[in-house]
Amino acid sequence: MAEKSEGELLKEKLFYVRKNTTEVMNDSDIDKAFDFCEGYKEFLNLSKTEREAVDTAVDLLSQNGYSELVPGTRYLPGDKVYFNNRGKAIVFATIGQKPIEYGVKIAASHIDSPRLDLKPNPLYEDSDMALFKTHYYGGIKKYQWTTIALAMHGVVAKKDGSIIKVSIGESADDPVFCITDLLPHLAQEQSKRTLADGIRGEELNILIGSRAFKDDKVSEKVKLNILNLLFEKYGFTEEDFLSADLTFVPAEKARDLGFDRSMIGSYGHDDRVCAYTSMMAAIDADSPEFTTVTVLSDREEIGSYGNTGLDSDYLKNFIADLCEPYNIDVRKVLSNSKCLSADVNCALDPSFSDVGERRNASLLGYGVVVTKYTGARGKSGTSEASAEFMSEIRDILDNAGVIWQLGELGKVDIGGGGTVALYIASMDIDVVDVGVPVLSMHAPFEVVSKTDVYMTYRAFYEFLK
Repeated sequence: MAEKSEGELLKEKLFYVRKNTTEVMNDSDIDKAFDFCEGYKEFLNLSKTEREAVDTAVDLLSQNGYSELVPGTRYLPGDKVYFNNRGKAIVFATIGQKPIEYGVKIAASHIDSPRLDLKPNPLYEDSDMALFKTHYYGGIKKYQWTTIALAMHGVVAKKDGSIIKVSIGESADDPVFCITDLLPHLAQEQSKRTLADGIRGEELNILIGSRAFKDDKVSEKVKLNILNLLFEKYGFTEEDFLSADLTFVPAEKARDLGFDRSMIGSYGHDDRVCAYTSMMAAIDADSPEFTTVTVLSDREEIGSYGNTGLDSDYLKNFIADLCEPYNIDVRKVLSNSKCLSADVNCALDPSFSDVGERRNASLLGYGVVVTKYTGARGKSGTSEASAEFMSEIRDILDNAGVIWQLGELGKVDIGGGGTVALYIASMDIDVVDVGVPVLSMHAPFEVVSKTDVYMTYRAFYEFLK
């Protein structure tokens, strides 16, 4: 092999070069990445909603020695505790070797994803068909949700306090549901609408039945038949919809994508891919130097508002409960803490590359993405990691051989978005966004690279351990 020239050696030393994971990783590590993603696909299939993600997380944590937090308890190094916030968010900790006043290491992701929620009074009949009215949750392209198979998930809370869990459309023998659309032959006027207006919010009506109840003395026979079926199976009436959290999500399972099976196509990568990778990293980092705190939060897709979102105090209160038995001021702990805000970034799409700035866009298959800031236009609506904290994260990842890249969310005057980072920063904690690059983000079927998923797990593990 010819010796490298002075310029070639200098270029290697001075240039920043991103590398494709599958070119850098050996076959054994690629196999590890593929194996890791089998567990991730199972998590996706079990966790179509934030409630189901919490249930799955509790099962995993319980299997790995975690128990419910008991306020007032003096926890010792190696102890593992969790707090289930109303069944819609969860935060858990592994107590570290260093006293907690030195700060904690936090990984904060979210487990809600864009979806179609039922309105409080959703059921109606029209043209001898029964339908549900919906109110979409999070940022969606509404036309993407028509003519695909949908499943219904959620809970119904009855007046007597009993809770009924609902899941229809996931088993092979279950029925599914859909939103209909116009045939091209009759869509001349609809086709004149803008793409954003092609399907309107009040047109996202879910078809759920067409069979009439056999009784000539009643009206709305199809609606009556549907209510009778629901009452026979679940024991609830139309009035019980008023106290229900019911939602519709794609019925499709997580699938390997591509001839080479190098990718995963699924609903809910944003942000359950970061939830799963950070959770598994925290479980595996079972004897950390600093106490680790991992939070899987709700409501991020609509601004993190509400008592299960990170704009509330439940994360701070959890850390305060760990501090209280030792008479440690939680403010001191928070100011000494560091956090990876575990959220996805958009991968550059070759079919729509004009919206990204290639030098600063994340690429599918190039490893975990570190995003210094998000926000929109003039960095509005975001926190920004300091140069010092960026340096610290670079050092951790490079020393561990984690393949990583930087990323922005689109061009300056086009892109922008939000994560939970600003809510963590508001607690006086150093924070930076770290996560997986995603294609077709917020669509019913998103795409990630398996090696990116694995490198994200490794990034969280190296940070938390």
